[in-house]
Amino acid sequence: MARDADMSRPAVPSPHVVAVAVADAAPTFELAVPCEVFGLDRADIVDPWYELRLCAAAPGPLRTAAGLGIPTPYGLDDLLDADTVVVAACSRAVQLAPPPGLVAAVRKAHELGRRIVSICNGAYVLAAAGLLSGRRATTHWMNAADFAHRFPDVDLDPTALYVEDGSLFTSAGTGSAIDLCLHLVRRDHGAAVANEVARRMVVPPHREGGQTQYARLPARPRAGGGEGLAPVLQWARERLHEPLTVAGLAAAAHMSERTFARRFRDALGTTPLQWVLQERVRLAQELLETTDDPVESVARRTGFGTAPNLRHHFRRLTSVSPQTYRQVFRSGSVPPGAPRSASWE
Repeated sequence: MARDADMSRPAVPSPHVVAVAVADAAPTFELAVPCEVFGLDRADIVDPWYELRLCAAAPGPLRTAAGLGIPTPYGLDDLLDADTVVVAACSRAVQLAPPPGLVAAVRKAHELGRRIVSICNGAYVLAAAGLLSGRRATTHWMNAADFAHRFPDVDLDPTALYVEDGSLFTSAGTGSAIDLCLHLVRRDHGAAVANEVARRMVVPPHREGGQTQYARLPARPRAGGGEGLAPVLQWARERLHEPLTVAGLAAAAHMSERTFARRFRDALGTTPLQWVLQERVRLAQELLETTDDPVESVARRTGFGTAPNLRHHFRRLTSVSPQTYRQVFRSGSVPPGAPRSASWE
């Protein structure tokens, strides 16, 4: 009778296994994020929660870049038994020459239908395994040019916080690891669960825009090419609120328009008017961070003239609106999407 009773009980669902491939000298924060999201017992929200497994990508004791020891009771073979495989951010050495065993294990896991996730420059491992060929992906904006050069067959989006392409997920740097991990929770358990996890972590459940709002717009001339333009660049920066034309810039540089435009592109890799636009957006960022000026005033002070014109160009270059940018970067502000209540704090 007892046996019959046991057989009548509903089966207990198995937890979703998240296996994180870890190499030596892994960046601490990026590794901590999946541990925080998937490794803490949150059975009070969803039961069962995830099961986290840290898998060593190489033999020997592993430490983070900050010197913290990483217990890795699992190995690369355990990646194949997971439901989700996360390739953590890695050191520069691993980024440029991923361990062959790690590359092979990630490739095999993908062949077995596992969900594959990379954090920051972990995308290099996925690309080395051939998983990103012909697919959209992202990585940290500082690695974008190098990644595109090494893997030209990947449709790289250097502006995205994270990219989902089928069963492959890639994220930008550092904070974007949180965005992607919360996105995975949202896919698995719904928005309400992901929002609750975000609330406990005291982070926004979803950030607007892309990583271009955090990347620095190119400002310095190319090495060895822009020294002669420095005076006119400074002259222009002091007059961003005024109408600026190629003719006016060339006259200030004591060159013909044609010669000035050619030398400008050779030195800075862009056109004079595009550079002016970038400088105006940069100044707008500074004013939004450091003043309470309304958008209309910021538009006038930066040479955009009107608030709609500022919003158009600001969003085009940073992927977010001026108001959102101010909310993110002003000290003490509430992140976008966060409830304005004590529960956020």
